[in-house]
Amino acid sequence: MRIAIVGPTYPYKGGGAQHTTELAHRLRARGHDVVIESWRAQYPSFLYPGQQTIDSPEGEPYPDTRRDLDWRRPDGWVACGRRLRGADLVVFAVLSPVQVPAYRGILYGLRRRARVVASCREARVVASCREARVVALCHNVLPHESKPYDRPLMTALLRRVDGVLAHSEQQADLARALTGAPVRVAALAPHLPTRGAREAAGRQPTGRLLFFGIVRPYKGLDLLLEALAQVPGVRLTVAGEFWGGLEDTRALIARLGLADRVEIRPGYVAAEDVPGLFAEADALVLPYRSATASQNVWLGHEHGVPVIATRVGALPDNVRDDVDGLLVEPGSAGPLAEAIKRFYEPGTPERLRAGVAPVDPEPHWAVYLDTLLDASAS
Repeated sequence: MRIAIVGPTYPYKGGGAQHTTELAHRLRARGHDVVIESWRAQYPSFLYPGQQTIDSPEGEPYPDTRRDLDWRRPDGWVACGRRLRGADLVVFAVLSPVQVPAYRGILYGLRRRARVVASCREARVVASCREARVVALCHNVLPHESKPYDRPLMTALLRRVDGVLAHSEQQADLARALTGAPVRVAALAPHLPTRGAREAAGRQPTGRLLFFGIVRPYKGLDLLLEALAQVPGVRLTVAGEFWGGLEDTRALIARLGLADRVEIRPGYVAAEDVPGLFAEADALVLPYRSATASQNVWLGHEHGVPVIATRVGALPDNVRDDVDGLLVEPGSAGPLAEAIKRFYEPGTPERLRAGVAPVDPEPHWAVYLDTLLDASAS
């Protein structure tokens, strides 16, 4: 098929851009003719206060990429839709409702062909006038920290596509409440920017945990800090961009008396620096209040590190409790503190590290691609 993926890719950073890029590579490997329609300017800075682009790619950039979309240029949205009329399948990578106006503009450009189809009389002409199928690939159907406009925007988009792909049953239920289009579910497949350098399973624990990735309220760093205050002697590295600034986190660290046990490394972590962070850690901690799907469990396991995670979203699907990590109920510091204490019982860090298996992305991607292509045929 001729497939166009509309979404972020390099020089944009993060899981969404990595996923778009890996998806294009893997669809091409299956024999499809794939292009990426990406962004020259994706969001105004006030909607994404962190670093949006990077100088060095995360993974291998996709060669057939066009970077013309601009949040300030609706004419470019419509032009993109017209450009994609020859595609068999258009995939919208939906990371945020603020993308919806641009995607609606692309749909407008795509659907202009419907007028031609209405005037066709012969079957062979109708076939030549068919529209591209459009699938919304929803990383999040609705944001974790929602705004009043999120639901109306997503409804306006999902009611105009031919199919929806969600990454969990919970997200699929949200989508079904917004649209009558068919909704398929496929777990997010691994799209890791680096392959881990795995250390010997029996190495001695260092007494250091790791919180990794962009810091937002739903990810529960505050709960982890409160839990850490209940577990003497354990240290924590926090590495990633802070959504909304560092002040509240620094104030909480000071109030809890953790200044000598918490190291903050604010800002984007380049791919070449990731292995060193994980090499220093006994475990990666994901204390999320809510989640859909996350690469971070696989990222930890790829680097040979067990994961302590809450039972939210897809996290418990990828952590084998008491085998390659520990699972804990979300929403409060007490259970998280007990899990950290349990993790540091004699012999447990070594045993859980020995249980961590290397990540094999192939079976995950086989299912993911089959489901996406099935969604396009619904």
